[in-house]
Order: sequence, then structure tokens, then C-alpha cells
Amino acid sequence: QVQLAESGGGLVQDGGSLRLSCVVSVGTLRSYSIAWFRQSPGKERDFVSGISFSGNTFYGDFMKGRFSISRDSAKNTVYLQMNNLKPDDTAVYYCAACTTDCHEFTAVLTNYGYWGQGTPVTVST
Repeated sequence: QVQLAESGGGLVQDGGSLRLSCVVSVGTLRSYSIAWFRQSPGKERDFVSGISFSGNTFYGDFMKGRFSISRDSAKNTVYLQMNNLKPDDTAVYYCAACTTDCHEFTAVLTNYGYWGQGTPVTVST
């Protein structure tokens, strides 16, 4: 079974930066599309960014160039660099591995069968 572990969340001021990490425990990153989702209290879990098994990157509309996803295949780790953070970015951030109808890439939450435990990000004013 694939296991994912996020880290790097925390408290940051408006305009600050954080880099989240997602370590995938089984297989290689070339076997899975990996995505980041986020969920704020009382809201649905939304797609943030993803990287396909072939290395192509995808972003949610609200990113507007502030976030960047990358991977280190040697470390089986996917990173999410988040710059110019805003209070609206406050959420728990989850990484997930696609298991259904993945094709090149999908941002559909229900296609992701393996999830990490999440890492909280709080952006203060």
C-alpha cells in the first residue's frame, strides 16, 4: 500500500513563504500522479497543484503564479513551494496519489485513493 507523509506546514505571516514536502513510501514517482489539495474549515477539499507521473505540472486557478510544484525522484518526494501567502491560503494541505482514471493527470479528488494525514498552514494578517 502506498503511504504519503506531508511536512512543512506552519504559521507564517501574510506575504510569507513555505515549502511543503510529500514523501511517497512505496513505488516511484514515475508510477503515480501526485496532487496537493487543501481544505479550510467548513469548506470542500480543493485541488491546489499536481505533477503527473511523466513530470508535467498543473495548478489550480487561484494559484496565479504563487505556487510551484516539483519532485525529487531520488528522494521520492514532491514539493509545493508557496510564495506570497495570503490569509485565504490558510488550510490543511494534503498530498494524494492518483489511483483511478489517472490518464496523464486528473484534478478530480475522488480519483485519488491514497492520502497523507495533512499538514496545517496558517497565514496570519
